[in-house]
Amino acid sequence: MNMSSIYRLEDIDAIARKILQNASSRTLLFYGEMGAGKTTLIKAIVKALGVTHPTTSPTFALVNEYSGDSGKIYHFDFYRIDSPEEALDMGLEEYLDSKAWILIEWPDKIDPLLPDDAVEIHLEKVEKNKRMIKIS
Repeated sequence: MNMSSIYRLEDIDAIARKILQNASSRTLLFYGEMGAGKTTLIKAIVKALGVTHPTTSPTFALVNEYSGDSGKIYHFDFYRIDSPEEALDMGLEEYLDSKAWILIEWPDKIDPLLPDDAVEIHLEKVEKNKRMIKIS
């Protein structure tokens, strides 16, 4: 799946559905500066997967678990870790082997542990209400 476009925040639910329909892997990696919209897009993806309760970023917990229409969803935020070993210590390999949807913010912090088939989603703030998205 290769895609590049600019979207408005009000179109985020359609973008989330398009990502899920075309994803070649259940592991999605979210790259972008602070404020680029990673968590906002992940919330839309989790909603599209059938989670009806409010979702939040797991900045302090490192991982949030949700149950959706097609099973478990794990949302990781590795902003606060210092090394890939910290992700291993929390059992990242078991999560990656689980066949669940895995949504990872700040994947560059654990680069050596990432699966080769993961889908990379790069976000960039273009204007207050617009984001550039590149998927590969």
